Amino acid sequence: MAADTPTWGPHISGKVDRGWRNCFHAPGRCRAQVEVETSGVAKEQKVMSKTYAIADLHGRFDLLEIALARITERAEPPATVVTLGDYVDRGPDSRKIVERLMAGLGRDGWRLICLRGNHEDIMWQTCRRLPDVDWWLTNGGGATLISYGQQVGDQADVAVVPASHLDWVERLPLMYVDTHRVFVHAGLDPNCPLDEQDAEDVVWKIYPDDDDSGHFQRHVVHGHHQHPHGPIFKKNRTNLDTLAWYTGRLAIGVFDDAEPGGPIEVFEVNGEPIEKILSSRRSMSYYCNKAASRRS
Repeated sequence: MAADTPTWGPHISGKVDRGWRNCFHAPGRCRAQVEVETSGVAKEQKVMSKTYAIADLHGRFDLLEIALARITERAEPPATVVTLGDYVDRGPDSRKIVERLMAGLGRDGWRLICLRGNHEDIMWQTCRRLPDVDWWLTNGGGATLISYGQQVGDQADVAVVPASHLDWVERLPLMYVDTHRVFVHAGLDPNCPLDEQDAEDVVWKIYPDDDDSGHFQRHVVHGHHQHPHGPIFKKNRTNLDTLAWYTGRLAIGVFDDAEPGGPIEVFEVNGEPIEKILSSRRSMSYYCNKAASRRS
């Protein structure tokens, strides 16, 4: 689904200045964003631990809840859940996802690592820096504003997004690094050290289809480049973006923290496709309005 795919939400027309894409708000390098799990920590854990990666939810709170339930059913701590960014836009429940991730997992022995995607950056820039909302709306931001309380047809008002949510977005790291893998939203320059990566690449890069590069000895795990029939498995990288917000099919990658390479398993959770969800919500809204009219 292209960035300018029509999505539901407040309608604001206007030309999109794609030059704003180069105004990434984070520092231009990733030095402060890298969290490396040392070999000492891995030795202290002793029991086999796993990392579960979830890509590109785009407002599908239903899929996130099913995924977290499935993960906790099948895994024993210690375990790590890494969400690869793009929590907002396009789907119907962006606010619920943000609030759920802000709350954490609340389970002993579990870690939640939330990374920043390009859609979080679009949202942050629009709410904190940009003079208008066109860029965000073109990329599905209308659905996010509705999840924060606006109505279809309203003039877009970024003030509905709480400051605490924007502060959370601003603090999100760009990557998570463990002994064998690098988790990012979009991609990496394979020839550049991790602490010198260009931040824009990390959240915007699209790998060519024939590119199987990782990052030196580490496997790269990412989303961002949607493939409805994915995931995509390459020798040195794994793309978990299955266009879940639209298809209702979310893939979760399972990685053995002690073993290099790609996932040892990928399992799916399934919800309704977006057309059915939106049709149901429109019908519910219609009948609620009819009932209200009869009572007035």
